[in-house]
Amino acid sequence: MKQVLRHLASAATLMAVTSITYAASAPWADIGRDATPAEVAAWDIDVRPDFKGLPAGVGTVDAGAEIWEAKCASCHGVFGESNEVFTPIVGGTTADDVKTGHVKNLLPGANFPQRTTMMKVATVSTLWDYINRAMPWNAPKTLTSDEVYSVLAYILNLAEVIDEDFELNQDSIKEVQSRMPNRNGMVRHEDMWVVNGKGDVQNTACMKNCATEVKIASSLPDFARDAHGNIQAQNRIVGAVRGADTERPAPKTLSEARQIAANAPQTLAAGGQAATGGGLDEVAAKKLLGANSCTACHGMTSKLVGPAFSDMQAKYADQADAKKYLIEKIKNGGAGVWGPVPMPPQAQLSAAELELLAEWVLKGEKK
Repeated sequence: MKQVLRHLASAATLMAVTSITYAASAPWADIGRDATPAEVAAWDIDVRPDFKGLPAGVGTVDAGAEIWEAKCASCHGVFGESNEVFTPIVGGTTADDVKTGHVKNLLPGANFPQRTTMMKVATVSTLWDYINRAMPWNAPKTLTSDEVYSVLAYILNLAEVIDEDFELNQDSIKEVQSRMPNRNGMVRHEDMWVVNGKGDVQNTACMKNCATEVKIASSLPDFARDAHGNIQAQNRIVGAVRGADTERPAPKTLSEARQIAANAPQTLAAGGQAATGGGLDEVAAKKLLGANSCTACHGMTSKLVGPAFSDMQAKYADQADAKKYLIEKIKNGGAGVWGPVPMPPQAQLSAAELELLAEWVLKGEKK
């Protein structure tokens, strides 16, 4: 009898341990699934400094010049020199820098007004990778591999790194690396590049009796909170990260902040507004604004890089051909009407999308 009881007790103990183990793993054990090879391949697009991940392709300076004029010059200038929207891409490097791999204008005491992309970047793969994943601004990831090679060839030619007849491809790009003006300017901390490294921190600061709670945060004063429009509306609707809703006061408590964050996806999905009945589909219009980064340059009621939507609505409200005019301006871009800063063409939009945006601008945001 005692032996039976011992067996029962052992079985009960095993069941209890199993239950505890299952309970501990339950919150995550059955969530999600393994990514498929196709899903991994879709995300695995980075190009490393050793050129692993670089796809085959070919580009020329002449082809790159044509693409640049159509898709890049409106923000970066015809020769990569524009300082209107972004800092210049080209400038500040010399033939000696190409030879030595050290940019003289980066040295202490150098009297150069600002740092350009070609002054700073150490690896040519960084340029290829960034153009491929993030450009053009209004339609990222739409360039083919050949177009990326061509745009990069044009930039390298402007910086006098390659000749105008140089053909850039997956093999010749390795030769270009030996000509990058700042190729020897990047410091490599070996321990941070290897899995079993020891790290680079030798901290002697006191680490005793630290505060039990450390709060790290960044914020803007109320008067500057919406200086660049609503940050939340300017985020692309990808992933879990959302910008702050700067049209509202900053949250005072953690629970309030969490509540705002929980509502952010729904707010963005509806463009921050409820749909208006009949006629104009304001929800669809707001989604187009976010998906094409329009709100990165245009605020609803405040000027950012370009004019506010409310200013455009007021300007064109009584113009007879306003809708047709706006469709052409959105599609083809331009400069001069609202100042010297150019607007890139939005050629990726369909005729129906162009018409919807033009109608939305003319009717104004519904409150």
